Amino acid sequence: MAAVELIMPKMGESIIEATILSWSKAVGDAVDVDETVLEIATDKVDSEVPSPVAGVLVEIRFEVDAVVPVGQVIAVIDTEPGASAKPNASAKPNASARSSAPSEESASPETSGTSGSTTGPAAGVAEVPQEVMTQVEAPLRAAQTLLSSESTGPVSRIGDDGRFYSPLVRKIASEEGISQRELESISGSGHEGRVNKQDVIGFLSQRASGKGESVRVPASPDAGPAATSAAPMSKPTATHVAMPGDEIYEMDRMRRLIADHMVQSVQTSPHVTSFVEADVTALWRWREGAKSTFERTHGEKITFTPIFVEAVVKAILDFPMINVTVSGNQIVRRRQINIGLAAALPSGNLIVPVIKEANLLSLPGLTRAVNDLAGRARTNKLKPEDIQGGTFTVTNVGTFGNVMGTPIINQPQVAILATGAIRKRPAVLETPDGDVIAIRHMMFLSLSYDHRVVDGFLGGSFLRRVADYLEAFDPNRSV
Repeated sequence: MAAVELIMPKMGESIIEATILSWSKAVGDAVDVDETVLEIATDKVDSEVPSPVAGVLVEIRFEVDAVVPVGQVIAVIDTEPGASAKPNASAKPNASARSSAPSEESASPETSGTSGSTTGPAAGVAEVPQEVMTQVEAPLRAAQTLLSSESTGPVSRIGDDGRFYSPLVRKIASEEGISQRELESISGSGHEGRVNKQDVIGFLSQRASGKGESVRVPASPDAGPAATSAAPMSKPTATHVAMPGDEIYEMDRMRRLIADHMVQSVQTSPHVTSFVEADVTALWRWREGAKSTFERTHGEKITFTPIFVEAVVKAILDFPMINVTVSGNQIVRRRQINIGLAAALPSGNLIVPVIKEANLLSLPGLTRAVNDLAGRARTNKLKPEDIQGGTFTVTNVGTFGNVMGTPIINQPQVAILATGAIRKRPAVLETPDGDVIAIRHMMFLSLSYDHRVVDGFLGGSFLRRVADYLEAFDPNRSV
């Protein structure tokens, strides 16, 4: 058998695992190159995983709802022309993989990139070399030791509350001295209420600050008074008091993940928002006069968004320290300028596709990229790579008729720009003959930034520069 391992793909620099939503193929099914084998989901996007080769699916290693680390082998495809299309009895998911969580050998993100097999050879396959078997058996033995440990720390896979705790969560809990009882008190925002990394980080922040609501942990029958002490929850929540006529809707998976991402951002970055007003009359008149010619020439309808992106890129080149991220006590300056565009989905949820290296694109190129990403976002056809690698985000709240907004930073970035609606109103103009009042097209720009690394001078200067570029738009610019 010429076996090819299907690996859980890397979905972004901050993504270490993904949830299997469904298998499009069953064991024994034939698959073509680039044909979808399964669908997966992260906290960013749902995506299809295609087959890299043509052959027969002979092994599935994780069932639906399993949370699998990036780099883990999730299936095996036989590429030999004469491969049998009958299911292999040994090709069923391992019992250890039936829980909706990664296997025990991936105890930390540093080890999740390996692609070695985690199970023994299938029936009928040539004997695996001893050195490979040693690598396979070692983590399994370690997992067995971990499961049989009688330590009082949070090492059990399933807590008394019935929730599964991933190896990464348990590792953080162990390093930070979080007991099993405290771990079980954390409100989970993951799949089916599981506790994820962000929940644990939020719990640690609340514990360090002494803030947040607390939850009383039920005492075990043989527990002393200490067992009933209160432990803080990761995210305080308001209590719902039922009122006549109330309708209750369960958050879908994406909305829960967005909510968690927003809370994490506010907990991570001290947000400051600055505002400026810009006179974009010249820009408005140019677009009104050029949009028909632009579409005939470039085959694309031009909106204001690519013009805004162009001004942002120019300002980033002037103030490169706005295009950074924070890693511990280090500031990482990004070479690439990748602009994320916050887009609303038909479901009402939000997604942020990214224009890669926007500084290398002309205005027609930016227009083409904006229209392509927006169109595929509306039809749910974005790929994982379309939402990865953003270094700065623009959100157009003017689309909804709003004049300004205070957006939340898209982690791990340090700034996000909101563009408001363009309105006609009277404004004072300075002329050689004195001040006059004229009707102008005006708009507000607002910048939320991470005050850990972006001070008011940098944030305010950058925002003013974006406005300056918009106000200085050449009304005679060629199409």
